[in-house]
Amino acid sequence: MVKIISRQHQINELDDIYNSGKSEFVVVYGRRRIGKTFLVREHFRSKFVFYHTALSPIELNTDKLSESQLIAFCNTLKNYGAEYDREPQNWFEAFEELKKLIKKYKENKRIVIFIDEMPWLDTKGSGFVTAFENFWNGFADGCHNLMLIVCGSATTWISDKLINNYGGLYNRVTHQIYLEPFSLGECEEYYKSLGISMSRYDQALCYMALGGIPYYMSYLQKGLSVAQNLDNMFFSKRAALKDEFNRLCASQFLDNEKYKAVLKLLSTKRLGFTRREISDKTKLPFGGGLSEILKALEVSGFIMSYTFFEGSKREVYYKLTDLFTLFWMQFLSGKSTFKQDYFMSVLQSPKIKSWLGFAFEELCFVHSRQIAKALGISGIDVEFLPWRFLGDTETDGAQIDMVINRADNMVNLCEMKFWADEFSVSKEYDANLRHKLQTFIDKSKSKKSVNMVLITTYGLKRNEYFSRFQRTVVLDDLFEKS
Repeated sequence: MVKIISRQHQINELDDIYNSGKSEFVVVYGRRRIGKTFLVREHFRSKFVFYHTALSPIELNTDKLSESQLIAFCNTLKNYGAEYDREPQNWFEAFEELKKLIKKYKENKRIVIFIDEMPWLDTKGSGFVTAFENFWNGFADGCHNLMLIVCGSATTWISDKLINNYGGLYNRVTHQIYLEPFSLGECEEYYKSLGISMSRYDQALCYMALGGIPYYMSYLQKGLSVAQNLDNMFFSKRAALKDEFNRLCASQFLDNEKYKAVLKLLSTKRLGFTRREISDKTKLPFGGGLSEILKALEVSGFIMSYTFFEGSKREVYYKLTDLFTLFWMQFLSGKSTFKQDYFMSVLQSPKIKSWLGFAFEELCFVHSRQIAKALGISGIDVEFLPWRFLGDTETDGAQIDMVINRADNMVNLCEMKFWADEFSVSKEYDANLRHKLQTFIDKSKSKKSVNMVLITTYGLKRNEYFSRFQRTVVLDDLFEKS
């Protein structure tokens, strides 16, 4: 069996479900390339009674898609021993054949059924969901020895049709397992399993480009620098991941051009935009269509919605959180060809520095649990939110990208710096910090104690201005497994 890296919690949960002694309907979901299929396939490899993967709609003609999905499903039934004289003509008949296959096994045997990429089976007018409802409610739910596992990258479909279904599948899912990208610490474990040696600085750089997605990391080659690897993966003539973002959107979102437009806009501003601003700038209607797009992107882990610290709860902002999408938008969007060794040639450019600043801030938000642990506040309620003051006639504006609002009557104002050495506070930067601190105290109306925290790579250099920061969190702290 291939070793499964950094999914022990999910493995333990799957084992508990397997041994529950009752019928189970398990949904394993998460974005494309996150490792859903790998986890289920490798853990239950010898236990499947039926395992089917839907055909990707990206490669199929839409007119033939529904028919092709049904034919492929029936072929898998035959491969697992189903016997029938007449080919099933619809999904009701196909699930009847699956019932017959299941009945061949003894009642004391645990029966594991795995349907991978189920959302792709639900083609327009196919009646798949109704037939599946009938299969589960009329048969499978009553089989105490049956464990049904369903996977899908189209997380909105999974959410709407299975987890939050208010029709025939209401409250039928017994367990849901959401796979997140690897953390920095989990990435480090994965690199070791591949025999790849990298400094933690370089691992963080990789994380800001690949977002902790195991499949993308598997393309890294030993002995090459991060820049050389990224050139090979994205910018060379036969780069394996050059079109990955387009495939990602096509597999997860039906009308993917609208989704791309929203993601492209959000990649231009760290704090994001309001729904009204998104509508105005993308020309997408303000109504329900945009609501569905934003909901789908948030459920799929590409964006997050939030309100500013001590701001109006009605003014909701949306910001990009997916680091791979940010990297693609910054360097590949709208381009098809690149000069040789493109990424290496721009390493010292302002564009790289701007991207690193944006991406490191998001990396810190992704590792908020590790930051809380480093500050010794894991045991209390905390919120991680941005804050800003636009300015008025008396006071210049100020922005703080991460405010840690703590239940112990304290607020941390965090500055995040991805630096190649110890960070040194200059006289000018100290003046900027003093302005931010005083503006926050005056304008946020918070009654809590306030202090400043630096989150950086190698720590803080001691000089006459270093004491502006009460605490420092370093890159090593972000590698802690929470």
